[in-house]
Amino acid sequence: MSDAPALPSLQDIASCVAGYDPNALSVEHAQQFIERFVPRVGAVEQLALRAALGRVLARDLVSHIDVPANDNSAMDGYALRSTDLKSGAPTVLRVAGTGLAGQQYEGKVAAGECVRIMTGAVMQGDLDTVVPQEFVVLMPAAQDDSRPPPRSTGEGHITVPAGIVRPGDNRRLAGEDLARGETALAAGRVLRPADIGLAASLGRAELPVHRRLRVAFFSTGDELRSIGEPLDAGCVYDSNRYTIHAMLTRLGVELLDLGVVRDDPGALEAAFRSACENADAVITSGGVSVGEADHTKQVMARLGEVAFWRIAMRPGRPMAFGRIASNGHTAVLFGLPGNPVAVMVTFYAFVRGALLAMAGAAPIALPLLRARAALAIRKKPGRTEYQRGIVTRAADGDWDVALTGAQGSGILRSMSVANGLVVLRHEQGSVAAGEHVDVLPFDGLL
Repeated sequence: MSDAPALPSLQDIASCVAGYDPNALSVEHAQQFIERFVPRVGAVEQLALRAALGRVLARDLVSHIDVPANDNSAMDGYALRSTDLKSGAPTVLRVAGTGLAGQQYEGKVAAGECVRIMTGAVMQGDLDTVVPQEFVVLMPAAQDDSRPPPRSTGEGHITVPAGIVRPGDNRRLAGEDLARGETALAAGRVLRPADIGLAASLGRAELPVHRRLRVAFFSTGDELRSIGEPLDAGCVYDSNRYTIHAMLTRLGVELLDLGVVRDDPGALEAAFRSACENADAVITSGGVSVGEADHTKQVMARLGEVAFWRIAMRPGRPMAFGRIASNGHTAVLFGLPGNPVAVMVTFYAFVRGALLAMAGAAPIALPLLRARAALAIRKKPGRTEYQRGIVTRAADGDWDVALTGAQGSGILRSMSVANGLVVLRHEQGSVAAGEHVDVLPFDGLL
């Protein structure tokens, strides 16, 4: 259902990826392949600012004003000229008046005078420094008979201790947050709470965002039962659809859940066609492993251009990827393994980034944490492994990571117990206890 222009074929992309081998594809090569293949959503809509959280900004947001518009005080205190400060001795200044937030003191401020000022109040003329109110000694006018009273209802005189402020302290400069004509937010940004506030500071009531990506998903397998159905001998409840639903929900896409589809060519083709005609991307779980009933793979191949990969990774070796078409509509296809942990790992390794790219988001690498392995970890070079781990803060301030136990791809509880994935690279071998490894924290995932 993509509204993007025509894209190169799988063969075109394969010819550009060095070392492409569908029977032994590295994680990095698969990621490169997917990044080059997936289309980008082109449709843009104007959205009210309060509704734009989590959406992808479609065009650069350029500031048409200086933020702040004027030099102003960063705190409550007294605005003064730094040239009036004495070197190595206290400075006594007369208070000429008061400037409130959002206002400017309009009176004249002579040499040797200052202005009582509030946070956000405009700095007048050549007043260039603010001394915080808690640092000064105040002498009310009634206690100072050596000088005439202030010309306004000011508070008399203040004494500024020597060396308490430097020229320019506690002054916000006009445009120091954003200057007129500066790009405040770049296109492709997934809008966060701070971005919404930043747009509001520019007076923007609406923002241009890409339309939401539409994603259809379903599970395949005669052994699967939906929640609420009786669990016959040899059958299991379908957890993958709920896991995929949750992961997609955190990405903010529109969802189309097509349920469990049995291993029947007609049912599978109907599901694929419905998904393709109503979504930009289709995600399936199950039916792509060697030795499984090949109805799913046959229908995928018949409806489009699909590559069946064996990726050098654990868990999640089998995967299908490509494009399917139906009645003039096309959609990107991700055929994930059936094992629950493999579904999550392949989603985070390949699908998440691809969907964000399709939605128009600029690529941003997920943050990795370096942690010490609590125990030795066995690993063979030649594949990337994602092992479930529990990261804790050690007494010396470093991070430690321990595996959750058995790492079978069907042990979904291990993903629930873990708070991150230990990422062991393609060429990496076994890890000794105390050696640092990369960990992908789950809290870093949308």
